[in-house]
Amino acid sequence: MSFRALLASLLILPALAAPQLGGGILPIPLSCPTPANTKFNETALPNPFVFDSGAPVRTVADWSCRRAQIASLVQGYEAGTLPPKPQHVSATFSQTGTAAVLNVTAGTNAKSISFAPTITFPNTTVPRGGWPLVIAYGGPSIPIPDGVAVMNYDNSGMAEQNDQSSRGVGLFFDLYGQNATASSMTAWVWGVSRIIDVLETTPHANINVQKIAVTGCSRNGKGALMAGAFEERIALTIPQESGSGGDTCWRLSKYEQDSGSVVQEAVEIVQENVWFSTNFDNYVHNISTLPYDHHLLASLVAPRPMISYENTDVVWLSPLSAFGCMTAAHTVWESLGIADRHGFVQVGGHEHCAWPANLTAGLFAYFDKFLLETDKNADTNIFTTNGVFNGTVWTPSDWITWKTPTLGLL
Repeated sequence: MSFRALLASLLILPALAAPQLGGGILPIPLSCPTPANTKFNETALPNPFVFDSGAPVRTVADWSCRRAQIASLVQGYEAGTLPPKPQHVSATFSQTGTAAVLNVTAGTNAKSISFAPTITFPNTTVPRGGWPLVIAYGGPSIPIPDGVAVMNYDNSGMAEQNDQSSRGVGLFFDLYGQNATASSMTAWVWGVSRIIDVLETTPHANINVQKIAVTGCSRNGKGALMAGAFEERIALTIPQESGSGGDTCWRLSKYEQDSGSVVQEAVEIVQENVWFSTNFDNYVHNISTLPYDHHLLASLVAPRPMISYENTDVVWLSPLSAFGCMTAAHTVWESLGIADRHGFVQVGGHEHCAWPANLTAGLFAYFDKFLLETDKNADTNIFTTNGVFNGTVWTPSDWITWKTPTLGLL
C-alpha cells in the first residue's frame, strides 16, 4: 500500500464525524470515547495515548479519534476557529520564464478577497506529475534542493502580526470580520488551504499537489507547524526556530523560566502579538489546566513526516522545552512504527534564522525521501541536541509519564 493510501486510511473517519480539510473545530467522532466533564490539571505533559475520558488509545483507529479530539482542543483553547472552505474559490495563473503568480480569490456571493503568492520554478523540464512545492511563510530561510518549486506566501498580509494592534487585521478578517475567533496563525492556515484548493484545479501550474511542503522561521515557523498540523494535504512540515508557541511546550517553557532561564512563555507571548486567540489569555497563568500541550499539536502531523530545527544560542526560544516537547511528540510516530518520519535538530553557533551548512544533508534527506522520492532509503532517523539548556535540567520521567504503545505498523 502506498504512503498516501496509508495516510488516507488513518485519517479518514466516518462521514458524520470526518475532519474537514481546512475546516472548523473538528467534531469528536461518534465512535470515540466521550470527553470527561472534569477539570484538567496536570503538571506533566498530557498523555497522547489517553482520551479525555480516560480510555486508552490502543489502535491506529483509536489514534484517528484521539487526533480529532486534540485538534478540537487546540482550536478551542488556543488557536480559534478555522473556517471551512468558503463558497467560492478560484484562481488565475500566469508564468514568465521561471517566475509565476497564482492569484487566488475566495469568499461568498456577498464578499470575497484575493491574494497573489509568487512561485519560482526550477529551470528544467517539468517532471511527470508536476513539481514538488515548498510553501515558505515570508519566503524561504532554508536551502531548497534542485527540482522543487518555491512559493513565497505573504502570511502577514493574510493576518497581520505586528503587535496587539494587529488583532482582526488582514485579508482573512476582511472576509470573516474583525471579531472572528481565529488567531493570526489560524488565518494563515486557512490561506494555505485555499492555495492548495486552487492548485488542485489549476493543472497548467504543473504543481504536484501530493508533494507540498511548508516551512517558515521564528514566528513564521510557529505558523508552519500550525499549517502542518491542520492541513492534511501538506506532505512535509519543516518549522525552523519556532520556539515558544511552536515546537516547544507551554509547561516546559514555564519550567525553564521558573528555573531561572529567561525564555518566552505563555504569559508573555499573548501580550506580544496576536498569534493566539483571545481565549488563550484565560489559561496562560495556570497552564497546567490545559488538557493538551504542543507535543500534541505536533502529533497532529503524524503519520506525515516532519523535521524541526532549533537554535540553543537564542535562549528566548526555550531550548530545553523544544527538546523535551519534541521528545514527547516523537512517541506518537514511534507508536505508529514510523519514527523515521519525525526529526529534530538543535544546535548553536549561528544567528537566529541563519542556516548552518552542516545541517543541509539531513534536511535534504527528508526532501529526497518524502517529497522528491529520489531516495526512499535516505536516512531520516535524525533526532539530536547539543544539550545546552542554560543550567536547566531535563528529567524525562518528570514529564513523559506514559509508556509508548504499539498502535500498528504503517
